[in-house]
Amino acid sequence: MANGARWIDLLDPTPDELADVLPSVDPEALEILATPHLAGHTPRPLLESHGTFILGVFIDARPVAQEDRTSYREVDFLVSREMFVTVRKTPPDGEPWEPEPIRRAAARGVSSAALFQRALDDIAESFLDVVDVTYEEIEELEDHIDDWPSSRTRRRGAAIRRDLLFARRLVAGTRSAIRRIVDGRIEPGGDPLPRDLAVLYGDTYETCVRATEDLDVERDLLAAAREYHQSTLAETQAEVGKKLTVIASLLLTPTLIVGFYGQNFERDFGDWYWSIGVSSSLIVATAIAQLAVFKWRRWI
Repeated sequence: MANGARWIDLLDPTPDELADVLPSVDPEALEILATPHLAGHTPRPLLESHGTFILGVFIDARPVAQEDRTSYREVDFLVSREMFVTVRKTPPDGEPWEPEPIRRAAARGVSSAALFQRALDDIAESFLDVVDVTYEEIEELEDHIDDWPSSRTRRRGAAIRRDLLFARRLVAGTRSAIRRIVDGRIEPGGDPLPRDLAVLYGDTYETCVRATEDLDVERDLLAAAREYHQSTLAETQAEVGKKLTVIASLLLTPTLIVGFYGQNFERDFGDWYWSIGVSSSLIVATAIAQLAVFKWRRWI
């Protein structure tokens, strides 16, 4: 396998710039490389052969914990035996991917396949950062699920779930693409990988598997937190309904007593038992009796 591959790094190149630097690349690949990273559009990870080149489209994740969001940054690769090209695209909400791992490896004069492995390993590791930040967000949600307003809890839980599903989709695509290299279906640089480099690609694949499993665990944790929140809402509603029922019951008996005393009778109302004192006493006594029964039954 050839060593000391030439590394070309391009940041937000135009189609003309790509055509000048990569005149032998087919137009379909150039079109993919020239497409900017648009807001609301994140491509799926891609790895395919284009003649003497291998084209890769991958997404790096950079969590922004203080803003409760993750910036996803597209970076494309062209890999051949003699050349390794990175096409970095600036996302609408952040900075482009920083190719520091490639810069260090290129300074040692390694092969294009080794440079590609360094880049893929850095991208796979970025999803472990997403896992760590998401764990913290779920813990925060669990800690405040009883004191945050219900609307805030629902919005936060929905946002975390949306981010989890999106990260899960990207890491699964990345894992599938790297699996094609591990299985030997695609050979970066055009030659079979030496054993030490094949092991490194296998480690990168395992990193994606670990990130996938951790994201699945976090999804289960989030589902449990949301179920707990729903159960607390149900308990709160049941308590409110119970209190309203007690209030209605306390008002029912006085209403009956007042209604009875408000009837028109032919006889004289001068007897003592028609007095306002008796009716008021009945109202107070029945209210106290009901409260005692409710307290005894632990309804209030």
